[in-house]
Amino acid sequence: MSTPILNSTMLHPSSRVVGGTENSWCRAVLDGTGIAVLALLISKNPDLSRLRSALHKLQNSHPILRSRLHYNPASNTFSFVTSPSPFIQINSFNHSATSNILENLYGQETQNVTLLHLILEHELNQNSWLASHKPSSPSFSTKNDVLLASVYALPGAKWVVVLRLHAAACDRTTAVSLLRELLTLIGREEEETTPQREEKETMMNKGEVSLAIEDLIPKGKTKKNVLARGIDMLGYSVNSFRLTNLNFKDAKSSRSTKVVKLLINPDDTERILTGCKARGIKLCGALGAAGLIAAHNSKCCSDHQKKKYGVVTLTDCRSILQPPLSNLNFGFYHSAVLNTHAIKGGEKLWDLAKKTYTSFANYKKCNKHLSDMADLNFLMCRAMANPGLTSSASLRISLISVFEDTVIDESNDQQKLVGVEDYMGCASGHGIAPSIAIFDTIRDGWLDCICVYPSPLHSREQMKELVDAMKCILVDAGNNNGTAEIIKP
Repeated sequence: MSTPILNSTMLHPSSRVVGGTENSWCRAVLDGTGIAVLALLISKNPDLSRLRSALHKLQNSHPILRSRLHYNPASNTFSFVTSPSPFIQINSFNHSATSNILENLYGQETQNVTLLHLILEHELNQNSWLASHKPSSPSFSTKNDVLLASVYALPGAKWVVVLRLHAAACDRTTAVSLLRELLTLIGREEEETTPQREEKETMMNKGEVSLAIEDLIPKGKTKKNVLARGIDMLGYSVNSFRLTNLNFKDAKSSRSTKVVKLLINPDDTERILTGCKARGIKLCGALGAAGLIAAHNSKCCSDHQKKKYGVVTLTDCRSILQPPLSNLNFGFYHSAVLNTHAIKGGEKLWDLAKKTYTSFANYKKCNKHLSDMADLNFLMCRAMANPGLTSSASLRISLISVFEDTVIDESNDQQKLVGVEDYMGCASGHGIAPSIAIFDTIRDGWLDCICVYPSPLHSREQMKELVDAMKCILVDAGNNNGTAEIIKP
């Protein structure tokens, strides 16, 4: 059975209204995009009291994690309400409860999917924020935790520890830092006595949640006159209708988030990275280009028939804010750049990668990732309110999304101490989102990408074929780092 464990009350909380980007995520999560999940497969039975203590310490250090999102129906606004003391609810699923959940997830398309993968997908589709947002729902509440935790018992003395977070409080940088801090804290819990744990638990950050990204952008960086803003918004709106999408398999049924994996061995990964470095681009350029080529090839287009596709690149703004923030400032501090590219078929992978990355880099140099932030947030909310503005009411805003910077992770003693055998992390995307969102990590030399997509708008078979094609394109490019390499459709 599922056993809820400990959920303390909030006394004398502080609060602040969400910023524009955070507000967009509050709306998006209700539609199914922005449920961030970290899932860890471990071989040591997790001690729930120690896990709770470690999570309390995380909340003590990061006020946003001990916050709840408060919704005001009268003004239709959201606020972070921060507790002065930590609180967490851990749901524990025993073997029987986990087995019942997994039985509902098994199917023809999941035969080669790991249990960790299945539980990740299950958690990506657990939208407690939506259930509690509806006034008619028995679980209706105006205040909702931004951090939730669960533990699943698996056969063979394995467990999956899951953290589920609201995107308004957690971008990818936050998720990566949170994972590393949590493993360190759990490791220390293994070594400390109860009095030591209790003493340290009293130490906390009494500060408030950091300001929203819009309030930290240096003056002048977002300056844009009314005419320029109007032209940019018109451009984004018109271009969105001209963008090509992957073929939709089922645009009418209700949707959920699924994932497929793209995994490339260390030797091929090193060759791909060498190709990127030689051309002065980041891996995101190669990933985006491979996605464009693979998608265009899947359309079975006649030779040289141009199609326009959208690529969204997410970039961490912490270092350029005023004052600058570090990776330990939790929250959502990414911005997005939307570029469109015309593909006719027969493009060279490295040429296209250079082109796509340069387009993104030029936008950043012009501060478009800051000056267009409000425009994109507005159009995002408008599309969510009017799905018919997108092709087949699909809520697809681009073909693919990538992160500017790749996460680098090497196995360490801390992971071994805690018993971590594997982990997966990403965010849901069955509301407004691209057709495929790439969460890339280089783990022990392997390029390990979690590719998120909406189902049944796209099928697992369709996305597996797309990702396999991307892998072939990337590996071939790495093996042919010269300028004569051409990827043919």
